[in-house]
Amino acid sequence: MSAFLIFVALQAADIATTLVFLGAGIGEANPLVSGLIGYLGQPVAALALVKIAACAMALYAWKTRRTRLLRRANIFFALCVGWNLVALYRW
Repeated sequence: MSAFLIFVALQAADIATTLVFLGAGIGEANPLVSGLIGYLGQPVAALALVKIAACAMALYAWKTRRTRLLRRANIFFALCVGWNLVALYRW
């Protein structure tokens, strides 16, 4: 369960740092999220949709015991959040 909870926490951290970027006028780099923001006109709604879908897939991975996949996703999102924090610090 801890790998799934870490995944959810990383998604929340990614949402927070992304909203800070968007509030500062910096564009979204993820083409899926960027396209949804353009389509919906609401960054929070676009991020929520993407993150809910990601958490649903992570829950499925956890329930089907694909923990290696979940750990790799956690590493990827930890790097993304770390990158965001470094960029915010330098900004």
